[in-house]
Amino acid sequence: MKRLLCSLVLTPLLASTASAESKQPQSLGALEFGDDGILFAADAKGAAVFALEVGGGEQQGKALKIEKLGEKIAALLGTKADQIKVNDLAVDPKSGVGYLSISRGLGADATPVLVRANGGKLSVVDLAKTKSTSVSFTNAPEDKVTGQGRRKANKRMESITDLAWLDGQLAIAGLSNEEFASTMRVTAYPFTGSVGTTSLEIYHGAHGKEETHSPIRTFMPLDIAGEPNIIASYTCTPLVCIPLAKLKPNQKVKGRTVAELGNRNRPLDMFGYEKGGEGFILMANSSRGVMKVSTKDIGTIDAITRRVAGVSGLSFETIESWKGVVQLAKIDDKHAAIIRKGDAGQSLEQVVLP
Repeated sequence: MKRLLCSLVLTPLLASTASAESKQPQSLGALEFGDDGILFAADAKGAAVFALEVGGGEQQGKALKIEKLGEKIAALLGTKADQIKVNDLAVDPKSGVGYLSISRGLGADATPVLVRANGGKLSVVDLAKTKSTSVSFTNAPEDKVTGQGRRKANKRMESITDLAWLDGQLAIAGLSNEEFASTMRVTAYPFTGSVGTTSLEIYHGAHGKEETHSPIRTFMPLDIAGEPNIIASYTCTPLVCIPLAKLKPNQKVKGRTVAELGNRNRPLDMFGYEKGGEGFILMANSSRGVMKVSTKDIGTIDAITRRVAGVSGLSFETIESWKGVVQLAKIDDKHAAIIRKGDAGQSLEQVVLP
């Protein structure tokens, strides 16, 4: 879970809807726990976020440990492991129970499923019987495949790329159909139907240019010198600070690039923690392992404003013992849950923070 105690006051920018008796999601992607057992679940295809009342139970005291995760989920759903995709992982901070957003099947006809992991046991959450509300927005990219070759994609599926809970406010990263497509949306919870949208711009050192169309892949809140910020990571892999005070509706905001962590890489998941009195960002990546990035100099380091080769900015180390990690979630101040891919398939594990 990615938390920060802050308060945002936002004026509605665009038409949106909130539903007390929510429809069913068309897809399930990014997950994020709020307060009182509320699990926020991104429905990128439906351009909506669902607030599901799933958690809040007593501490289970059971470490998460499931081998052959894909095969066991497939057996639970009556299909094969190659027809299962794990999209995200979140852990209820009170009970320690994990939740996984799943696509059953591949492509446009995939069915969204929410799976609960309690210690070593898996079960399906019945979304039809789970109390929920939702909020949707109207400026998502059109739901169709565009482009050619390796650029062929459905941008609607990037309308929501990650979520973060900000003490009564939910921040939603993704793409819009506007000129500056990279977007941060913020809405209050309980949902009121008001969604504020800020367009984002960054300088990408590895590419040597300003960018407004690449979405945030994963992000987290962080206080810097007493001021709340969002720390965001993009493909290829700039790390950017965006002050929360600048996230106002109908504004275009440029983030401050504080690190370039290597190109030909896609950040997958991240959260912040402290160890030995020092702050760190732990980030899983598609091709560069799990990085432990120091935040000691994040408020004073010079912004990257020119093309760089390789890595630059904040210092980091690669956690070699965490090879194959594709998802991670903070459990408490000492532990994380990870999904690791190995020769025997994927596994869900509870590990000590490095």
